[in-house]
Amino acid sequence: MTRKRPWLAAVLALVYPGLGHTYLRQWLRALLWFGFALVTVMVFIPEETFQAVESGGFSVYYEQIRSLPFETTLPILVVQLCNVLDAYWSALRSNRASATADGEGGTRCPHCRRNVDDDLDFCHWCTNPIDRETAAQ
Repeated sequence: MTRKRPWLAAVLALVYPGLGHTYLRQWLRALLWFGFALVTVMVFIPEETFQAVESGGFSVYYEQIRSLPFETTLPILVVQLCNVLDAYWSALRSNRASATADGEGGTRCPHCRRNVDDDLDFCHWCTNPIDRETAAQ
């Protein structure tokens, strides 16, 4: 498994909710974050702001967004921050899991070179029997 860059996942998540998780190939999580961010925007931003695009164009929409009170934008910012942090931590967890699966430290299977539990007589990855004297080298 390829190691992912946590900072890149965080930057992508900042650009667009769920994009960092897409980079990590966590498809369901990306879809959930995108949906959660979209629902948060739809709930907290007044409908008049969205209608401004139809009537006055993007400049009027931009002015209405800028005039929103802090209480309205705070939930959106919190969801965005949580999205960025989750993408960063997901990348870290993924890298740790792949490092463990790739066999950093511990006893390795001589056939597939992955970490093996010390109390097993076989590799739970490739199911080959393990000779402890050979695997320790």
